[in-house]
Amino acid sequence: MEAEAREAVGMLAVDVGNTVTRLGLFADDGLAATWEVTTPEHLTIDEARLVVAGFHDALERRAAGGEPPLRAGDSIVSCVVPDLTGVWASALLAECGRRPLVVGPGLKTGIKMRYRDPAEVGPDRVADLAAALADYGGPLVVVDLGTTTNFEVIDAEGTFRGGIIAPGLALGAKALAQAAARLPHVELKAPTSVIGTSTREAVQAGVVMGEVARIDGLVDKVEAELGCEAEVVVTGADAAAMAALLAHEARADDTLTLRGLHRLYELNRKKP
Repeated sequence: MEAEAREAVGMLAVDVGNTVTRLGLFADDGLAATWEVTTPEHLTIDEARLVVAGFHDALERRAAGGEPPLRAGDSIVSCVVPDLTGVWASALLAECGRRPLVVGPGLKTGIKMRYRDPAEVGPDRVADLAAALADYGGPLVVVDLGTTTNFEVIDAEGTFRGGIIAPGLALGAKALAQAAARLPHVELKAPTSVIGTSTREAVQAGVVMGEVARIDGLVDKVEAELGCEAEVVVTGADAAAMAALLAHEARADDTLTLRGLHRLYELNRKKP
């Protein structure tokens, strides 16, 4: 009991993506630590609990001197893999002692939407929008890099106008290698020249620089429809590297989704 009394209590945000699961532990002064693991195809409740326990163990090792380690006392989860939503909800209940908030229909978001069916907007996209509106306002284009590349468009009045969903960088590279037997799997980094002088460089140019051109081109079309320029924020996998390659001035924000989950938590959790 004495050890438990010395623990500082925080709020755990879990963003379960198709490829990667990210955890962020928030203290009173904001995001204190993050943790990232691969999202498996199948996961048991005990395995999800081990992920949280591993995060807690890492935080305990990082605690300096007599500083109490930070542990999760409450939680929120966003999950785009339907089969894993219940698994993570049960695991977080067991680890944190309180039923987690699950991002989905019925949750207050504070987001004004011009979307035909707001229930269709994925939980990760809702989290991105919640943080983007709070921290940036509009007009804004959020580009979230992952299994899919998601574009979220916020107009000058701070209304979510809609978005774009395209295959992500890794998905495009995987499809190319699978469909063309003689093309290799390549490291997803920008080549030194757009004109490749080897098959490997040519694939990198097509996949990586093709993604850059697609993002720039779609942002141009979004701005044309909005009738104004928009700030561009890039989040997700390798956000800083991609933002640096774009022709548009873009800000990299690696923790946007986790901060959005924290904001949704604050809007919805009733104080005990």
